[in-house]
Amino acid sequence: MNPELSRLLPYPFERLRSLLHGIAPPADRAPIALQIGEPKHPTPSLIVEALTAHLDGLAVYPLTQGLAGLRQAIAEWIERRFRPQDGRALDIDPERQVLPVNGTREALFAIAQAVVDRSRAPLVLMPNPCYQIYEGAALLAGAEPYYLPCRPERGLIPDFEAVDATTWQRCQLLYLCSPGNPTGAVLGREVLAQLIALAERYGFVIAADECYSELYWDEDRPPPGLLQVAAEIGNTTFKHCLVFHSLSKRSNAPGLRSGFVAGDAELVAAFLRYRTYHGCAMPPPIQYASLAAWRDEAHVQENRALYRQKFAAIKEILDPVLPIAIPAGGFFLWPKIPIADTEFARLLYAQEHVSVLPGRFLSRCISGEDPGADRVRIALVPSLATCIEAAWRMRACLERLERAGS
Repeated sequence: MNPELSRLLPYPFERLRSLLHGIAPPADRAPIALQIGEPKHPTPSLIVEALTAHLDGLAVYPLTQGLAGLRQAIAEWIERRFRPQDGRALDIDPERQVLPVNGTREALFAIAQAVVDRSRAPLVLMPNPCYQIYEGAALLAGAEPYYLPCRPERGLIPDFEAVDATTWQRCQLLYLCSPGNPTGAVLGREVLAQLIALAERYGFVIAADECYSELYWDEDRPPPGLLQVAAEIGNTTFKHCLVFHSLSKRSNAPGLRSGFVAGDAELVAAFLRYRTYHGCAMPPPIQYASLAAWRDEAHVQENRALYRQKFAAIKEILDPVLPIAIPAGGFFLWPKIPIADTEFARLLYAQEHVSVLPGRFLSRCISGEDPGADRVRIALVPSLATCIEAAWRMRACLERLERAGS
């Protein structure tokens, strides 16, 4: 048995099930699940139609590299969405710089296995809190996770300037997530440019998880992307840079398990070689459905509008008892609460049959500091009406807490 498996912590949702075990929520309240980021908006019909129209593809072994047409559609989408500020083209090569993958969860885990050299005492840097896949990927690649706290005084963005040269020298892989999960914080152009320069100096790979890039508050200010900034500062081959995108959040298709990796051609080639041995090629019907999704933006704009409605409505309800900061991107709220996060999760479930995720289930306590403590992650993924109902229930729970403490 791989001894590194024993170092993996239980997944956050396993920990939540244990936390809530034995609690009998009110039988007269329908359950509302806000703990998991599983989009509940309808999957666009154009995806379903393309999927069913190509079911004959099930009779064919797919190539790991994917259909040329899908890679072309992805390259064109990257060009449209992440055009540099000076208007130049990114010149994404669909043959060498794009690789379809079966959801970014698999790819974000696998990239560490492909690029980490375990013989050199490697570090894998990641935000704290973060998507737990980054940590597990580092451990099973034989690396040491190095956690970068996301503090409110820095806008919930890691202080990369505080990382010393020795740490950067040992770093082989840096995971980024922008907009962040769970914080919703967006990395600006200056920060991304700084990190690209550090990668060039020290030779590490940047794996930018941009799965929430299409969910943002201001329609006129979409979050910048790693490849976009690389091109703007002259790194037109995207050396050391990989981005990871998914249709799960953008297109409300989590069950499609479809995404892509793009960037540095040498890294993409190495990752393709790895995935030829360890990785599942995307079934042809899903590739055609994905192609249709990447070529349409109307459903993505409608999706953003739905989330904006929910954020505005929930903020209005909760602000009197729990100040809410609408994030720059994503669909999570990350509020600081008046009692321990685990205690609040239990109380809210017991009193109101609403499930949220304690912040410390997504973070790590390092040197006595836990950036997730006394916060909860609230995923605004159900319908607007359900989110409003959940907000009123949370408000009732918080008001009872306030009365009990006065």
